[in-house]
Amino acid sequence: MKHTTLSTLIFFLFTACDVFEYHPYDVKLGKEYRHINATQIAALKEKNTGKGTLRFAFMGDTQRFYDETEDFVAHINGRNDIDFVIHGGDMSDFGLKKEFIWCEDRMKKLKVPYITLCGNHDILGTGEEIYTSMYGDLNFSFIFERVKFICINTNALEFDYSTPVPDFDFILREIRQSDEYDKTVFVMHVPPGDIEFNNNVKFTFQQQIKQAQNLLFCMHAHTHTFKVTDYFNDGLLYYACDTIMKRSYLLFTITPEGYSYEYIHF
Repeated sequence: MKHTTLSTLIFFLFTACDVFEYHPYDVKLGKEYRHINATQIAALKEKNTGKGTLRFAFMGDTQRFYDETEDFVAHINGRNDIDFVIHGGDMSDFGLKKEFIWCEDRMKKLKVPYITLCGNHDILGTGEEIYTSMYGDLNFSFIFERVKFICINTNALEFDYSTPVPDFDFILREIRQSDEYDKTVFVMHVPPGDIEFNNNVKFTFQQQIKQAQNLLFCMHAHTHTFKVTDYFNDGLLYYACDTIMKRSYLLFTITPEGYSYEYIHF
C-alpha cells in the first residue's frame, strides 16, 4: 500500500507540473520571449519604401487591462492602413514576469510590427532585468521612412537618481546629423514635470532634444489621460495617450510636408 501511494505521488509530481510555479520574481525566459524589439524593428525595416510617408498607432499602460489589450489588437488587425504600433510602456503593474508574458502574448498577435518602451512599473522588482532580456535596451532608436524615433528611458525615480535618466550621452549620440533620416520624434514613458522625471535637469533635457534634426513632436504614456501639452511654452508639443483601459489610442500620420494625428476609440 505504501509503495502504491509513493508511486502515485511521484507520478503526480512529474505530470502535473503546471500546478507548481517558479518564484514570482523569476527572470528565466524562453527563446520566444527574447530580443523582441530588435526582431520587430528588423521586420519594420522590410516595409520601408523610402517615400517618407508613414502611419502608426501609439498606446500604453496596458497593465492588468488584458481584455482591452486584446480588443486593441483585434481593432488594429482589422485595419490595413497602419505601418506599426508603439507601446509607451507599463506592460506590467508589479514588474512580474507573468505580467510581461500575459501582455506580450496579446501584443504578438498584431499583424504589424510593434515596438515597446519600458515604463516605471516595468522596472519594479526584477522588472528591469525581464524587460532588457525580453525587449532590449531601455534607450534605443529606429528609423522608418526617413523618420528617426528616439525612445528614451525617463523613469528617473525608479532608479533613485543613481543612473543617468534621461541619458544625455545617448541623446547626443542619437541626434547627430545623418543622411539616413530627415525628421525626428522622441518617445518616452514619463514626461517632463512629472514626479517620476528628473526635473532637476528638465530644462537641459528640453534644450538637448530640440537640437535634433527637424524635431516634429514628442510622445509619452504614464499619465493615463489623452492630452496635448506644450510643457516649455516653446512650441514643441508632447502627446499623451490614454491608458488602454479607456479603449483609445493615438494615430499619427507623417508625410514629407508635416504630420497630423487622430484620437481614436475602439
